[in-house]
Amino acid sequence: MDQKVGDTYRYPQDRGKMCPSSFYILFPWIMVMESGGRFYGSDEDFMTTGCPDYRHQVVYKISRRAIEG
Repeated sequence: MDQKVGDTYRYPQDRGKMCPSSFYILFPWIMVMESGGRFYGSDEDFMTTGCPDYRHQVVYKISRRAIEG
């Protein structure tokens, strides 16, 4: 999928640009963030998780940002 260090994706706009296997792993965490949830009792608005493809290991940092409206 030609993912490189520093690539940034926005959900849902860039959903089709990322590896489907990675999106499968990230989607539950995205839903936690969209619903206002937190991770493992942390006060942080981000978490990291790895790609399921052991041959092309990518670590994702998922973060939540307030949208100015």
